[in-house]
Amino acid sequence: MEGDGAENSKSFSGIPEAVFVDNVDEFMNLPENSGGVDKVLRQLDEQHGKYKFMEYTLNTKRRRLRQQIPDLARSLDVIEKLKTQEEDLDTQFLLSDQVFLKANIMPTKTVYLWLGANVMLEYSLEDAEKLLTTNMATAKKNLSCVEHDLDFLRDQWTTTEVNMARVYNWDVKKRQAAKASS
Repeated sequence: MEGDGAENSKSFSGIPEAVFVDNVDEFMNLPENSGGVDKVLRQLDEQHGKYKFMEYTLNTKRRRLRQQIPDLARSLDVIEKLKTQEEDLDTQFLLSDQVFLKANIMPTKTVYLWLGANVMLEYSLEDAEKLLTTNMATAKKNLSCVEHDLDFLRDQWTTTEVNMARVYNWDVKKRQAAKASS
């Protein structure tokens, strides 16, 4: 991602930023942490779980985009071939996984594109190319944003894990000091 550092340190999809606990004593004395170590650790664990769920969601989106981009590229290649075609073309096309069908394609000025939700529309070759090019650019941009968010998310859950360890260790030291003084 290009741009200033502030832009690169934020999430595109609104992932909350984990604040690093530098001083555990001050952190534990905050009013929202008055419930004790167990409550704070539960809250941090809940936050960590939310980050893991966000990671799952973003990985699913990334997988879908990584599949969509090559599909769009193949569709653009076919449109380019159709634009230059001057005579009938015998070919095979993928009907479903591992199933190909023979076809004779006559020169054409239009194609049909699946738009989703069981909708297919006829486009001129030029309009189809514009639409697919726009979709390709959008998919690449979205993939870049998702990958940036995944990097940001990894930093957040790492920070949360470190915070959990720091609070836990602080509690252990506090208990050891209390045991030693009694």
